[in-house]
Amino acid sequence: MSQDFPSEGALLGIDFGTKRVGIAISTPDQSISSPLETMQRSQPAQESNTFCKICKEYRIKGLVVGLPVHMSGDEGEKAKMARQFGDWLGSISELPVIYWDERFTTSLAQHHLREFGMSKSKQKSRLDMLAAQVMLQSFLDAPDRFAAPSAIYN
Repeated sequence: MSQDFPSEGALLGIDFGTKRVGIAISTPDQSISSPLETMQRSQPAQESNTFCKICKEYRIKGLVVGLPVHMSGDEGEKAKMARQFGDWLGSISELPVIYWDERFTTSLAQHHLREFGMSKSKQKSRLDMLAAQVMLQSFLDAPDRFAAPSAIYN
């Protein structure tokens, strides 16, 4: 899949969760990522409409889904669920999907939010999309992102 993953065009970064999904977007030149939104989980049809609308509106070319692997590098149940969600997103959007190691992204996002002096309630509403942004930026910054061990292809 690596040869099919676009090196140009906007990408979405997805921080999967069972209650919320953080969404980030890259610039079309794939140099900078920004938090986009946090989506509350709902019915699959509604989620499908939301993601397809975002992909169309922002002319998304590929999806980078965070993969929550253990410190050992092994994949657990959450990683399996993230893969299922990413596979589903790829099928409904007809876009290529790449999985990226998201270890430490949530803790780094929490650190940034605390540094900004945000209240706990504001932190909660922004945490997932900021974690998606941190993960996507990690992918964008990797010089060998398509060959790196962190890039786990579908």
